[in-house]
Amino acid sequence: MRRQIAVVGAGMAAARLTAQLLARDPGAAVTLFGDEAYAPYNRALLADVLTGRLPAGTIGLPSSSAQVRTGVEVVAVDTAARTLELADGSIAGYDTLVFATGSNPVLPPIRNLHCTSNTGEGGELKQGVHAFRTLADCARLAAAVPGARRAVVIGGGILGVSAARALAALGLPVEIVHQAPYLMERHLDEDGGTALHRALDRLGVAVYAENRAKSLHGKDRAEGVTLANGYRLDADLVVLACGARPRVGLARAAGLEVRTGIVVDDGLATSAPDIYAIGDCTEHRGVVHGLSGPAWEQADVLAARLCGAEAAYGGSRIGARLTAGPVEIAAFGDVDPVAGDAHDVIRLADPTRGTYKKLVLRGDRLVGAILVGDLATVGALTHAYERDEPVPADPLHLLIPQGAPQ
Repeated sequence: MRRQIAVVGAGMAAARLTAQLLARDPGAAVTLFGDEAYAPYNRALLADVLTGRLPAGTIGLPSSSAQVRTGVEVVAVDTAARTLELADGSIAGYDTLVFATGSNPVLPPIRNLHCTSNTGEGGELKQGVHAFRTLADCARLAAAVPGARRAVVIGGGILGVSAARALAALGLPVEIVHQAPYLMERHLDEDGGTALHRALDRLGVAVYAENRAKSLHGKDRAEGVTLANGYRLDADLVVLACGARPRVGLARAAGLEVRTGIVVDDGLATSAPDIYAIGDCTEHRGVVHGLSGPAWEQADVLAARLCGAEAAYGGSRIGARLTAGPVEIAAFGDVDPVAGDAHDVIRLADPTRGTYKKLVLRGDRLVGAILVGDLATVGALTHAYERDEPVPADPLHLLIPQGAPQ
């Protein structure tokens, strides 16, 4: 009898794992349990679906011959019996279990975020208030846009910037409220954040950095946002993009070791026999990534191990990329090194064209880079960074496309 591999979750990590498993072992018996109504899809393209640039049906991810059970929630795991209890009361068995449960959006501590006519702060979000993390979120947001007058996006990370850019493309006046001193502070330096701020300003997106949303106005429908400094922004559409937390409740209830995420070793094994975890829900060597790149790398390693190959996950080189729009960004590695560290920094900025480029070098190796507004050389930079290859004697060649005016 074939080994039954069950995957709790049907997101990007689960789809990658399945594709790699079945490429190595076409006869593997793999079942994905996803509580969303959709088969696996690429969340990174949700903004393009929102703008209409891509139809929702085109962002699906291949899951090969795996059985994908959509709209099915796993509510309990019995690690001793090796069974899953589903929301409908049925039981599914497994030989090997993989948690790929992803993460949940963080709801910011804002007063009056929920409908007062329901159960107070624990009720439903006010009408006009949206998360932006799933295809269902995207569909609800798209349906709300035609009747909206102004939008506020709370959070200026990559998801918030992506949402704001999409809403502006749909013709809405948009404002971003962000607590940090500049946008996308996890991936950019201050100059890069400033360049991004200017680029968004040209799109009609206002940015309120170093500000915090304090409360929402309106009884059951959003009418505006008041900032901590007392300033009010009128808005009937509010998008929450305040980050995410690993989805670990099911694993914790099953008795697995959980800190911020589900704790895994270099083989992606959890604290329970024959149970593994990959993607946003994991914590490896004290690090929770929450990005698609590390999730795919983890999926590749686990697929190899489950098929008997020697493989280990030693961590990921982190990067962020926002493309296919009027504001394009790529950043990876150590982009803001500590003063006194042995490094060289090369910057090129052109405020007129709205571009900013930065390289961080240690010796002849590229350890970090930022590109805002011009991604012409991102391929060469990514290649040098990921393969840890020596850079050219004149590193400017990595910032200026061949044939471009200098």
